[in-house]
Amino acid sequence: MTYDEKTAARVKKIVGRWKGISSRGMFGGVCYLLNGNMFCGIYQEYLILRLGVKGAAEALRSSLVRPLDITGRPMKGWIMVSPGGFAEDEMLSAWLLEAKQFVATLPEK
Repeated sequence: MTYDEKTAARVKKIVGRWKGISSRGMFGGVCYLLNGNMFCGIYQEYLILRLGVKGAAEALRSSLVRPLDITGRPMKGWIMVSPGGFAEDEMLSAWLLEAKQFVATLPEK
């Protein structure tokens, strides 16, 4: 399974400036970790984000967002955003910042 390399480049441009960030290949895509905790990634054409249960529930109000489910078992606290939901750089930055802020509350790994 391939992932959208243009989206990956856009994400890397933003998160590459943040401290404590690393990347790794996962589930046929790429993901980014903050202090060892995954907070975002690209799966196919989707942006995946870890927002926590409350943040994910709020995000799911948008028709451009769905639960993260790539195995048949949705992951609680995670979402998938369709490309239209992060078409503009400001939209992408806002999503990434929201995920970063949530993951920053978790213990470092």
